[in-house]
Amino acid sequence: MRRKWWKLRLIELIGIVLALVWITPFYLMIANAFKTKQDIFADTLGLPKEFTFENFTQAFEQLDFLRTLFNSLLISIVSVALIIVFSAMAAYALSRNKSKISSLLFFIFVAAMLIPFQSVMIPLVAQFGQFGMLNKAGLIFMYLGFGCSLSIFLYHGTLKGIPQSLDEAAKIDGANRFQIFWYIIFPLLKPMSITVGILNVIWIWNDYLLPSLVLGTADGAETIPLKLFYFFGQYTKQWHLALAGLTLSIIPVIVGYFFAQKQIIKGIADGAVK
Repeated sequence: MRRKWWKLRLIELIGIVLALVWITPFYLMIANAFKTKQDIFADTLGLPKEFTFENFTQAFEQLDFLRTLFNSLLISIVSVALIIVFSAMAAYALSRNKSKISSLLFFIFVAAMLIPFQSVMIPLVAQFGQFGMLNKAGLIFMYLGFGCSLSIFLYHGTLKGIPQSLDEAAKIDGANRFQIFWYIIFPLLKPMSITVGILNVIWIWNDYLLPSLVLGTADGAETIPLKLFYFFGQYTKQWHLALAGLTLSIIPVIVGYFFAQKQIIKGIADGAVK
């Protein structure tokens, strides 16, 4: 019993340490967002002596926050929706079609996850530039291409656990292939769809490299990570405004999670049970 008690205390201690490590960056960001630039360098770890909201006002104006937020929401929502739908459809077709071609295509999708983006970014951007697609539509198309490989892999594993007898029963009742997928199979994929959505939202919302290559010259089309980089010039670094902008940028994520937390938790729990 004594050994078990010490084991539990050790697990609790490790949990507390990990929680502190995880929460420290958020504390530093929020605490320093309310400080002046001089106070940040004078005492980075301490709480603000006098809370100032001027940083948020300036950051809101310089970021053109409402338009930048709209760009990030548009790109993230449309990209994730397309990734979920097309990946689920592709995984369904590959899992139900037992042929060598399907196996080869699935292997190609899995192998594509091993190709680093940095190795293809220059020819990819050059090719899109020739077609005049260095804009938000082109960026969404790129996210769809890069996000489908992992998503198809995850959906494919889930679809193996869904019996084909459901397809056969629906086919006997007169449903075509699209109706079988959309009305029967796709609702059963809801837990995995939530997982795929969370993974891709985190990636797309925080991505800087791809928008900087595609939207770097497009005025008014910048996403939040791209716009935040404007606070760091060659000779000046406006940390007080950057931290205030970062604090503003996480508010939509927190609000979105607050309204969707029941669906997210239920989806993750259902996926764990399955």
